[in-house]
Amino acid sequence: MSRTVLVHILGEESVVGEVENIPDPTDQVLIISNLRYRDGRDVTYVLPETKTVVYPWTRIHCVEILPTEDAEDVISFIRE
Repeated sequence: MSRTVLVHILGEESVVGEVENIPDPTDQVLIISNLRYRDGRDVTYVLPETKTVVYPWTRIHCVEILPTEDAEDVISFIRE
């Protein structure tokens, strides 16, 4: 199951993409598919036909794992 992540890259604008698994602490690189900026634009420093990008951890500040649509809790008020 792929997870959507927000990756903060040193000296660059944050990007969004999908990863197959949550990264392990022992991983040396982060492999991201369907790379795009947060607003949906194509990333300017990769070719438009690129499907997968490999980032070394030395270039990454942090990774945010975004909630899936299934995991989001719906809060509603029911008046009885």
